Amino acid sequence: MEKLPKAAVFTLIGLVILAIVIIKSSVVIESGQAGVLFKTLNDGVDRENTYGEGFHIIAPWNDMIIYPVRQLSVSDKMRVLSVNGLEVTVDGTVWYQPEYDKLPYLHQEKGREYESQILAPAISAAARSVVGRYTPEQLYSSKRDVIQNEILDEVQKELSTQYIQVNRVLVEDVTLPPKIKSAIERKLEQEQEALEYEFRLARATKEAQRQKIDAEGKAVANKILSASLTDKILTEKGIEATLKLAESPNSKVIVVGGGESGGLPIILGNQ
Repeated sequence: MEKLPKAAVFTLIGLVILAIVIIKSSVVIESGQAGVLFKTLNDGVDRENTYGEGFHIIAPWNDMIIYPVRQLSVSDKMRVLSVNGLEVTVDGTVWYQPEYDKLPYLHQEKGREYESQILAPAISAAARSVVGRYTPEQLYSSKRDVIQNEILDEVQKELSTQYIQVNRVLVEDVTLPPKIKSAIERKLEQEQEALEYEFRLARATKEAQRQKIDAEGKAVANKILSASLTDKILTEKGIEATLKLAESPNSKVIVVGGGESGGLPIILGNQ
């Protein structure tokens, strides 16, 4: 077998080295990611630039550290104390993401483990601070939305200089000790029954008032009607009724001015 010429060997070696350099120098940053460049032979982290999605060529002795920069979430169950010292469990989720323009600072000052080193302690401290302002009853019944917003405010303040953006906090569940939960449920049930009783009582009172007003109105109407029915009016009404009866074919005899009807006509002989 013939030996390769020295020029061919050097060319082959050069191509291999070039391929290695190209592979080492080529960086592809995927969608939803960003990169931080570490310059090994220079000043370390490039704090001035955040490298976005796409293909990048870097010096083979440098390194590109890639971070996810789309919105992320972390869920946890935290045991915290209420205002009266009772332990409750808060089950929540936090949505967050690194600040894109500050990613080099985040990498240099906090590192790749920033979620466990910075974010988680801030969430835990905020939850303890906020939940500690409320009683178990408030936590169980009506304060969940308020708690979410207050925890969000606390976390955002804590991380405002940490290059982490917190977008939302969701409190999914608040678990109380079984005895406390049962006591609160009984109290809420009793309050609901009391409200229902008050509603029925108020409705009955209004109905009684309506009936009283209706009866008083009828009494006034009857009083006015009785006062207006004089003897003369009654006599005229009786004459009108008698005339209508006289027109009937069944009427036989009409006696005018008889009986005890105050002089009203009397009809006899009806069949």
